[in-house]
Amino acid sequence: QVQLVESGGGLVQPGGSLRLSCAASGSIFSIYAMGWHRQAPGKQRELVAVISSSGDTKYANYVKGRFTISRDNAKNTMYLQMNSLKPEDTAVYYCNADPGIHEVVIGVSRYWGQGTQVTVSS
Repeated sequence: QVQLVESGGGLVQPGGSLRLSCAASGSIFSIYAMGWHRQAPGKQRELVAVISSSGDTKYANYVKGRFTISRDNAKNTMYLQMNSLKPEDTAVYYCNADPGIHEVVIGVSRYWGQGTQVTVSS
């Protein structure tokens, strides 16, 4: 079974940067598609970015040019580098993983982390 644990959230000023990490257990990490979703208070969970097992990436339009998703299979860890943060980026950020990238994209992944809070405020 795959276990996912997010870290790196916190409070940052608008325009600042933050890097989230998602540490994964399991011997099949390298073949899983992975992604980040976020959920703001009173809002539905939404896709932020996704990365395939081969390293191909896709992003929601509102984070293109600001966020970068990456993975280090040797460390069983996925990252989300967030730059030029805006108050509207405030949310709980969740990592997810699934053998199928479609499941990751639409948010029905087999595995989810517990989430990490990101707050962008002056």
